[in-house]
Amino acid sequence: MSIIKRAISEDGSVIASAIDSTDMVNQIELFHHPSAVVTAALGRLATAASLMGYDQKNEDDKLTLRIDGNGQIGSMIAVADSRGNVKCCADHYIVEIPLNDKNKLDVGGAVGNGTLSVIKDLGLKEPYVGTIPLVSGEIAEDIASYYATSEQIPTVLSLGVLVAPDLTVKHAGGFLIQLLPFADEACIPVLEQNIAAMPHITKMLENGMTAEEIVLKCLEGLDPNLLDEAEANYHCDCSRERTARVLISIGKQQLRELADTNETIEVCCHFCDKKYHFAPEEILDMVQK
Repeated sequence: MSIIKRAISEDGSVIASAIDSTDMVNQIELFHHPSAVVTAALGRLATAASLMGYDQKNEDDKLTLRIDGNGQIGSMIAVADSRGNVKCCADHYIVEIPLNDKNKLDVGGAVGNGTLSVIKDLGLKEPYVGTIPLVSGEIAEDIASYYATSEQIPTVLSLGVLVAPDLTVKHAGGFLIQLLPFADEACIPVLEQNIAAMPHITKMLENGMTAEEIVLKCLEGLDPNLLDEAEANYHCDCSRERTARVLISIGKQQLRELADTNETIEVCCHFCDKKYHFAPEEILDMVQK
């Protein structure tokens, strides 16, 4: 399990969340078997989705992050619930490109240019959708840009995934800092000083810091108080019933065509690779219903 911790400054000006998402990102690697740079990209996106999903108010709220890039990965999707649980997928899991000029995995190069969409399903008639051009493809900068341009919330987001040579995930995590409405601007220099002094998120995790220690470090000097915490996991909520509803949505004509093949239909979940099988008579039953 991965741990999320959330804290607020004493004056209520700033809220921050931090997560050690190592276990979650290791599950992504086990489900999808991606190459190193795709593990880093999906891990960052899932970590961000977990932090953002945990910030939702209602239990049934869902948040989806979608990146559509022209790089070799193609599209990536991460879906989070209000407890920070995540599932994710990508168009292409095996991408081999050179390291970037910092001798790091070139996530931006693998993502390319394109768009970031933030979709919030809040139980209303239509979900909220905000879309912006990608800033760098490095994901953290792109999401911070979304908050600044679409929601006018000053935001600092740090994401990191450290992949070992054997493609397992050594450390993964992130922190999210946001100024609340009517915040006292006196907190800004304190935050800037804190951020400048903090090592990279994976380095802090490598040094043994917990999510609680990281979130308190973010708000150091602002008398932070811990608000709450959660255990977040990689969790796919697919089921045979939900998959049947997806099949029904393609319409009677296509269902009849599938049944006419007289073959069992296999439907594979993109998020967990679980396979569901439907016999021709089951497909016909869907048509009749």
